[in-house]
Amino acid sequence: MPGNRCEWAGTDPLYVSYHDTEWGVPVHLDSKIFEFLVLEGMQAGLSWITILRKRENFRKAFDQFDAEKVARYGDKDFERLMADAGIIRNRAKINAAIGNARAFLKVQAEFGTFDQYIWQFVGGKPIQNQWKTMSEIPAKTEEAEILSKDLLARGFKFVGPTIVYAHMQAAGMVNDHKVNCFRHQDVARMT
Repeated sequence: MPGNRCEWAGTDPLYVSYHDTEWGVPVHLDSKIFEFLVLEGMQAGLSWITILRKRENFRKAFDQFDAEKVARYGDKDFERLMADAGIIRNRAKINAAIGNARAFLKVQAEFGTFDQYIWQFVGGKPIQNQWKTMSEIPAKTEEAEILSKDLLARGFKFVGPTIVYAHMQAAGMVNDHKVNCFRHQDVARMT
């Protein structure tokens, strides 16, 4: 049985599993980075547990988050997504996911991988925070604001600094596990 855990994980088994195995683990695979970007955008105004519960539906609906396939989506795909009760059916968010796939491919073409692009905003390695309480953890940081501004300039949508910081936390660009959380040291050793 693990020791202390970040309070936000609560007791929901899905949330606990996400906290214990995924949140804060550095992600360098472009398809996984794209998945988190889509899911974080879909989460805007909703709880993360809502997104986690629909995650498998999102994977199926968005071709396993294959950015090349999503970038080619047309009107029929948009209508298919709008009719899919298993995902978040928000016109702006679905349009953003498709547009973000196209912007994602442009970044890949410029930098070789999206991973090369995005990790430069934290100097290529995770920022190791030392939070003692949940109230210390910010909703956004200067790095998130800079990354958000750059993503917006590249045509991405639903990438404001708060959403971007949530992405940075999820994808391990920052270690925001509290210092007394059993995952803090495990994640700190990952690069």
